[in-house]
Amino acid sequence: MTSHEARNRRVLTTAAVAVLAVGAGFGIARFTARPATAPAGASAVAANGPRTLELPAAYLATASIVVQPVTAGNLTAEVLAPATVAPAPNGEAVVTAHAAGTVTRLTKRLGDPVRAGEVLALIESREAAGAAADRSVADAKAALARKIATREQHLFDQHVTARQDLETAQAELVVAEAEARRAGNAAAAVRVAGDGRSASVASPLSGRITAQAIALGAYVRPETELFRVADVRFVQVEAAVTGADAARIAPGDAAVLTTPAGDTVNAVVRSVTPTLSAQSRAATVVLVPTAAAAPLTPGVTLQARILPRAAGPGGVVIPDEAVQSLEGHDVVFVRSAKGFIVQPVVVTSRSAGRASISAGLRVGQNIATRNAFLLKAEFSKGAGSAK
Repeated sequence: MTSHEARNRRVLTTAAVAVLAVGAGFGIARFTARPATAPAGASAVAANGPRTLELPAAYLATASIVVQPVTAGNLTAEVLAPATVAPAPNGEAVVTAHAAGTVTRLTKRLGDPVRAGEVLALIESREAAGAAADRSVADAKAALARKIATREQHLFDQHVTARQDLETAQAELVVAEAEARRAGNAAAAVRVAGDGRSASVASPLSGRITAQAIALGAYVRPETELFRVADVRFVQVEAAVTGADAARIAPGDAAVLTTPAGDTVNAVVRSVTPTLSAQSRAATVVLVPTAAAAPLTPGVTLQARILPRAAGPGGVVIPDEAVQSLEGHDVVFVRSAKGFIVQPVVVTSRSAGRASISAGLRVGQNIATRNAFLLKAEFSKGAGSAK
């Protein structure tokens, strides 16, 4: 064998060994590679199993991370409307003067708590003094007529006086007692105080004074508004909707109210006005909160999200801030026993700070909403792990 033939044989042998090595490596890779676990369309963050983020519960409070349950909904069917908290008809009272006179005493001021029937002010009034005097005179006449009728009855029983005298005394007693009742009712209507010359101003319900238009020494006339008292436990929410949306809403429909601070309050539709306002060209939907965990303050502006029952839920809706972009995919952080699970989701639409989810979540799961981006930052720093 020549040296040239030997060199060619060595080259062929080396090439054959390389081919065998490549083939063997490919075969080993086929039988040892991990099969793909993520379903079609799922996020790449789940390709190696669920990702978790372990955090202590104290971190949530420190970072002001809010966890809320997932609710059923449909963005295309929901009605979003501005709303205002207003006192319920039985939750606010206008306190007026019942007699003309001068304010001589104030027992309460703006913001003070009051009880039903508690006196807020005294008004020295000629009308009150006259009503008190009339009541005293009528009571005295009724007492005298009562004594005369009793004496006449006694004399008649002894056959001393005639029946006509007894009947006259009894009739005069009826008239005197009727006059006493009239004078007593007139004094009560004026709210005559114990001093006999003042009219008292009392609160008809318990609550707090929200408005005051009275000062010492001021002269007030009957029916002048002096105070407003409100009980914050009795409120209603009034939402303005278009005529087309009003036609889809019915009493009993569920609603969710969002406060300026981002808190949510469940409510239910109480009524819908059948006509539109001449000024705003909108119908008013009256909503009643179903939970009293966080009392609403009258005058506060809210966002109302009304869910007409006729439309059906059609999926789940979550706050848009709960959806985070991780490794190029939409995810949410689902609360777990030790922290959070990174859950891929499919977002179908977004509107007014809400996101409609068609896959990845179910109703009732607790997810991070407000400040969820802090969890994304913690995960990106390497705190997350695959389980």
